[in-house]
Amino acid sequence: MEWSQVLKDSSLQNLPYKIELNQFGKIEMSPASNRHGYLQSRMGIVFEQQLPNGIAITECSILTPMGVRVPDVAWASEAFLKKYGFETPYPAAPEICVEILSDSNSDKEMTEKIKHYCALGAQEVWLVYETGQIRYFGSEGERK
Repeated sequence: MEWSQVLKDSSLQNLPYKIELNQFGKIEMSPASNRHGYLQSRMGIVFEQQLPNGIAITECSILTPMGVRVPDVAWASEAFLKKYGFETPYPAAPEICVEILSDSNSDKEMTEKIKHYCALGAQEVWLVYETGQIRYFGSEGERK
């Protein structure tokens, strides 16, 4: 299955799950909590307030070697938007990609996502825990 097919499939609309497409064209779904949604919206607000030369995008689809991955929130600069607009999925990662962790996320999965987002152009990847703790990563590894 390709991402364009996922987007057009009416049976996949309005699900209470985040959908991603793995490297084998299989759909993966993760249930989201209200706390997860709250943190997602707060991150978008922070980006809009602190980084005015770009936009926050929730559920931002990116084509990676792992398949289509969907960071919960991304921040894309004006330059990124000028180059890619709202192409879906993006062939590159916006400058900041944020994953809000759920119990269903494994360390291995997050390590792979960080690696691929950075390889595709993300300058930072943030892991946000439901407690509010944030860890920051770049291509060199975890940042203080």
